[in-house]
Amino acid sequence: MDFQNSLEFAKQLDAQDPLAKYRNEFHFPQVNGKNVIYFTGNSLGLQPKRTQKFVDDVMQDWRELGVEGHFYAEKPWWDYHERLAEGLAKIVGAKKEEVSVMNTLTVNLHLLMVSFYRPKGKRIKILCEEKAFPSDQYMLQSQARFHGFDPDEVIVEVKKREGEHFWRTEDILDKINEVGEELALVLMGGVNYYNGQVLDMEAITQTGKAFGAKVGWDLAHGVGNIKLDLHDWGADFAAWCSYKYMNSGPGNASGVYVHESYLDQKDIPRFEGWWGTKKETRFLMQPEFDPIETADAWQLSNPPILSVAPYLASLELFDEVGMDALIEKQQLIVAYLEFILGEIDKEVDSSFEIITPKERGCQLSVFLHGEGRPLFDYLMTNGVITDWREPNVIRLAAAPFYCSYSDMYNFGQILKKGILGK
Repeated sequence: MDFQNSLEFAKQLDAQDPLAKYRNEFHFPQVNGKNVIYFTGNSLGLQPKRTQKFVDDVMQDWRELGVEGHFYAEKPWWDYHERLAEGLAKIVGAKKEEVSVMNTLTVNLHLLMVSFYRPKGKRIKILCEEKAFPSDQYMLQSQARFHGFDPDEVIVEVKKREGEHFWRTEDILDKINEVGEELALVLMGGVNYYNGQVLDMEAITQTGKAFGAKVGWDLAHGVGNIKLDLHDWGADFAAWCSYKYMNSGPGNASGVYVHESYLDQKDIPRFEGWWGTKKETRFLMQPEFDPIETADAWQLSNPPILSVAPYLASLELFDEVGMDALIEKQQLIVAYLEFILGEIDKEVDSSFEIITPKERGCQLSVFLHGEGRPLFDYLMTNGVITDWREPNVIRLAAAPFYCSYSDMYNFGQILKKGILGK
């Protein structure tokens, strides 16, 4: 498509957008009495308007039924989380029984590593990307120390090439080959939080498993953003948060995936709690753990219903639209954003460098060479909610549910004014 840097053209794209009506399904913050241009769905998605009813229903059931809400609410609490499994399975490319909702992201990664990081003999090493999200780094380091290892000797980082801002798939595969039979686990961010790169998860998973390693994925920036086929790729496990592209609310419940080949292993190492026991025996208070034959077996405690309710509200939207339609719009709107950045770059005495490769989802990360924090502050005070990363990178996530093509054009005009007015 031949793009144009004009409001008229952007409005034409909006008029042709089959998802345009879903913009009205979300609450927007306002600056100076106007809806903001919201680019931080990669950090916290906007609130769906229907979320309030889902939460209110739980509050009403609690008020009117008390403890009996566990069994007699319209959506009984004791199996409330099960309502999310089918929708999430579609989004992550899994079978329904391979998916569960519990805890928060780093907690779940720790719990999954109990099962899937089992160092033995010379097979003790963990492969990850350099400068992974800090919480992942802390988790891996603490897991290494827990097993009695020096993290510097156990954790192997795949580095980017000198002068490049992204990882090359061949370098990751070569590193797996180099570590070879010493490799116990591959655990990486499927979509990098900083540069927005989507890794070749299929190739990395298959190569890691070919060397006898377990392979897991942190999909905080992947779920609800890109096409995933965790089951068909053969990934052993994955976990993700729900408050970014899934729009479930700040710090909300996490999702997990465990490949079906592990679901019938009663003796698999894991930390266990009573919500992982079979529903038929859970309230018999038996002394022996009787695991559910799904990913729910990794649950420890009954889920926080007031956290899960907004997740269910958001999943209803995803069920209506489907990932294919979201990704189709995502590809077009991100391409238009890239075009707008290029056009503005020509008009100002500055230099933008998009460090996100073509393997991407919603996010473009942009080096604003010659600019500093004042430009970010200008954007924020003029209704563009974006994200600043040192030294001078802004992350722009054009989430297809609620971002419009007019947003992309208007952002370009505000960006130009912010640079020319300094």
